[in-house]
Amino acid sequence: MINKDIKEAIANYKPCENSNCKCHEDVINQDLSPFKDGINKEQFDIAVTRATKYQIIDGKLYRQKDCHFPSRCTGVEHYLVALAPKLPNMELAINTRDWPQINQAWGRQKAPVLSFSKTKEYYDIMYPAWSFWEGGPAISLYPTGIGRWDKHRLSISEAAKKWPWSEKKNQVFFRGSRTSEERDALILLSRSRPELVDAQYTKNQAWKSDADTLYAPPASEVSFEEHCKYKYLFNYRGVAASFRFKHLFLCKSLVFHVGNDWLEFFYPSLKPWVHYVPISPKANQEEIIKYIEYFQQNDALAKEIADRGFQQIWDNLTVKDVRCYWRKLLKNYANLVKYEVKKDIDLIKV
Repeated sequence: MINKDIKEAIANYKPCENSNCKCHEDVINQDLSPFKDGINKEQFDIAVTRATKYQIIDGKLYRQKDCHFPSRCTGVEHYLVALAPKLPNMELAINTRDWPQINQAWGRQKAPVLSFSKTKEYYDIMYPAWSFWEGGPAISLYPTGIGRWDKHRLSISEAAKKWPWSEKKNQVFFRGSRTSEERDALILLSRSRPELVDAQYTKNQAWKSDADTLYAPPASEVSFEEHCKYKYLFNYRGVAASFRFKHLFLCKSLVFHVGNDWLEFFYPSLKPWVHYVPISPKANQEEIIKYIEYFQQNDALAKEIADRGFQQIWDNLTVKDVRCYWRKLLKNYANLVKYEVKKDIDLIKV
């Protein structure tokens, strides 16, 4: 069954056009499609109650005084300040929380909230996460947040050269906190089959006792570069989408991606079985073993998928692509605004 799925996926795969961030263009069109008839002031006023207010006026960026997550706002503003001089006047409701805000099932009026991650049940409009620059999850290894995608691209890809496929450990690897129970099966499998899986829980801000790490002492955090020692890397969602997903591909290891509900703007450009191995979030230990052993027995195929995953991210998720996505998103958004944007004197210049 796995072999059939892979053959069909590869046969149907068409690489995206590697120019002007076209790999991600469809996401902009899809996210803005609920607002194809225009965005009015009433809709924006609803959106801004659930987000941080920004305005671009005469090429300058302004923001409401209070920002709930200052480093996340800085990560967003890094791009907006650079793009503002060439953008029309507009105002934006940018959500810096982990969770999207406007669920279609709630029956509320559509409102143009920009969020970094969502499921298909939300009207939120995805933008590149603040963590491309600053404000990603803060852990001991990255005390100010993951951030600086430009630097991680270089350091992780260099680590991948240090650990080529033939020298990687023939194990699954995972380190992360217990933000969801979906991760438990892999952690427990590691305890019964340590030769196959090295997966342990680390401590996060919510940790209170060993019960929060399934009755084991919390493990030390491991840098992204150290992940490159292993052939197989598991990715799970966090509270929303996983900030680590894009980093794992840079190791040229085979990425197992659990679940497909939570998205960031670049996820749709990555295809299951072509760039990564899809795993159900309900998969038990036996099912996980089946997938791991299949690729251990089909080593050349595992490397082929890992290499394609690396190349997709390396070629189509550059810093230039992130900036390009922001620019296209904001220009298309501005074209939908059907009211005159007036400068809010209560905002501060960024």
